[in-house]
Amino acid sequence: MSRVELLTPEGLRVDGRRPAELRKITSTTAVLSQADGSAYLEHGNTKVLAAVYGPREARHRTLVVHDRAIINVEFNIAPFSTGERRRRGKNDKRLLEMASFIKQSFEPVVITTLYPRSQVDIYLQVIQQDGGVLQACINAATMALIDAGVAMTDYVCACTAGWVEREAAIDLNHIEESSDTSEVTIAMLPKSGKVTLAQMESRLHVDKLEALFTLAGEGCKQIHQVLDRTIRNRAEELAQKLAV
Repeated sequence: MSRVELLTPEGLRVDGRRPAELRKITSTTAVLSQADGSAYLEHGNTKVLAAVYGPREARHRTLVVHDRAIINVEFNIAPFSTGERRRRGKNDKRLLEMASFIKQSFEPVVITTLYPRSQVDIYLQVIQQDGGVLQACINAATMALIDAGVAMTDYVCACTAGWVEREAAIDLNHIEESSDTSEVTIAMLPKSGKVTLAQMESRLHVDKLEALFTLAGEGCKQIHQVLDRTIRNRAEELAQKLAV
């Protein structure tokens, strides 16, 4: 089996992008009428649906915190999301791990003290996978939380960066992720530049880490512009409907 060339002599990746170029991002909010907030997002061919319920009464009294809300994240991957069909149970270790990463990203940002003795539920469904699943889920959850009116100190924007043929690149697709590439996913607050999550799937030499963090941070800023535009367009639509 021949080895896939990840970077051409002209510096282009397998999908024609430059190393510092994001895939096309499509996003929209208010896609589920039964949820308090929802969003649909596409990072290239990775497609994610997010739904937020709450703040609402906690389902289990043992989980109640008297001075703040708790955040619950449920993450699921559709069996048809890849060519290899595989049904995962709710207790699948990988699903629980991803849900934990997403929860960690939002706990410092959601102003939970405004909603004592309550619960905010974030449900994420991966419809199609083509790399960058964690970043797509975090970005979709950000829009769904804003759509639900949940108070946050800032957007949470996530981006992946990795080494592709000795070149630092952002927003890796499935082929790039599957090629033993060293990569890192960060979730960042665009206003302050603070990082709420840094997650690595493989070993990476410390000398290469700074370059990836810098590039992923730039990717987060670009993604913030896309998400903010979607939110503002939705707000303008609602304002026009109210005016009518």
